[in-house]
Amino acid sequence: MRDAVESFVGWPSDLIFPDAETPTRPTHKVGKGISRRIESVASQKEVPGRKLKSAAKDIPTTSGTKSQIMMRLEKMVDESDIMHGAIRSIDFDEGVFGAAHFEIIAKEDMQQFFEHDELGITVIHTYIWYMYVTLMRGTELCNRFNFIAASRINATLITKNPTSVKNDLVDRFMAAGDNTTPSLYFLPFNSGNGGHWVLVAMDLSRLIVYYLDSLSGDWSKYPSMKKTVDAAIIKFRSKKNYRNRKDITWVRVQCPQQNNSVDCGFFVLRFMRDIIALNRIDIPKMYFEEYKSYSRAHLDEMKDELCQFIVDQRII
Repeated sequence: MRDAVESFVGWPSDLIFPDAETPTRPTHKVGKGISRRIESVASQKEVPGRKLKSAAKDIPTTSGTKSQIMMRLEKMVDESDIMHGAIRSIDFDEGVFGAAHFEIIAKEDMQQFFEHDELGITVIHTYIWYMYVTLMRGTELCNRFNFIAASRINATLITKNPTSVKNDLVDRFMAAGDNTTPSLYFLPFNSGNGGHWVLVAMDLSRLIVYYLDSLSGDWSKYPSMKKTVDAAIIKFRSKKNYRNRKDITWVRVQCPQQNNSVDCGFFVLRFMRDIIALNRIDIPKMYFEEYKSYSRAHLDEMKDELCQFIVDQRII
């Protein structure tokens, strides 16, 4: 497709999409990244907490089949140099993780959501970037929800150097301000070596940590994670001279449960998506009435949103 620049070529009819939005920036070459100043696809005039609910409403999809936008992106990938080992390097907005961050996207990452396979860190982070750009950027939600990079805090790194991980977590807390008003820090936590994903959501002002796991069990499965999170919260409050009024309370949320061995990453993303879309700092112990369970259509909706985002941002 890039060979067509400054040339006249016969364009295949199946690649013409008259309703597609015109991207705000030209395609970036490998290694150049994507500017942090690309405008959000969603209008900033929309009411916070409602954009994600309508983001994919015009994308036709049926559970168990691939949508038009996914087939379009899959075709783009098939016809690109990514299929022959090339990669794309993309820069995230600094506001996503509180510091400069970039990801390398390769064929294997694309195939994870094309084929509904287990998700790795790259896809997890890219969908988080999508939520930040589409829902949060330029709104009050940036003061209410914060993301922690899964590549900096996970079971493998805690085992190797728990002190370093604790300090990284404290630095993330410090980057977001005084934290005296209720807000949530989302930590997609991986059990290590491509293992199970859970969501840890921390409210530093009220000393509450919510634990959401799409499999049975609680934080006792990951004692080193709990110890590190608790230590980081205490150290942060000490650095800020905040008095610990009470102990840190961990709440196990009775959230939707997966029925296979691959959906944990999709569920963690959906948990964050719902909490932000509802603009809720407090997470009910029995989860939200609107989302007592997740169907495959709920997960397919997220894949379509990510496909549309990748197309709109000209990542391929």
